[in-house]
Amino acid sequence: MLRLRSRTDEVNGLPFSLIPHRVYDSIYDIDPAALKAAGITLLLADLDNTLAKYGQPEPDQPLRDWKDSLEAAGVELYLLSNSRKPTRASHFAQALGIPYQGHSGKPGTAGYFRAMERMGRKPEQTAMVGDQIFTDILGARRSGVKALMVEPIELAGNPGRYIRYAVEEPFRLLGRRNNRRTL
Repeated sequence: MLRLRSRTDEVNGLPFSLIPHRVYDSIYDIDPAALKAAGITLLLADLDNTLAKYGQPEPDQPLRDWKDSLEAAGVELYLLSNSRKPTRASHFAQALGIPYQGHSGKPGTAGYFRAMERMGRKPEQTAMVGDQIFTDILGARRSGVKALMVEPIELAGNPGRYIRYAVEEPFRLLGRRNNRRTL
């Protein structure tokens, strides 16, 4: 069986890791210049609760400005969503002016590799930002890309989200310890 490992995972002897490389309060705390300085030129991003609230139909101005700052630093933004709603990812990405992939199958690696192939990037040039350990972070780590985690924009609504985020909290805390290191 083929197992994808990052250098950290090989050191720990694990086939994958659930610990993000970095944890931020929101996407707006991610410095585009620091990504570029670390060799990251493609930022894959989850949609719901990462870039926007669940059900938010259009990108707001702060998100548009952040996307522009990424571009100015030489980092392309790419929407990688698991949304099952037929037009959710496509509509949002088109409104933001970025490429996208819906029904990505995270934490499976195929969606990550399709996105990198489409954009002409390698794992070492790519990072993923998301709000969930068991989809976004696990998939990123298994794909060999930098795993950047943000706190969810909003927990209101589905009671299952509270439980999921509570289970993920130890991994978030361990990821925050990585914030002292260079990306």
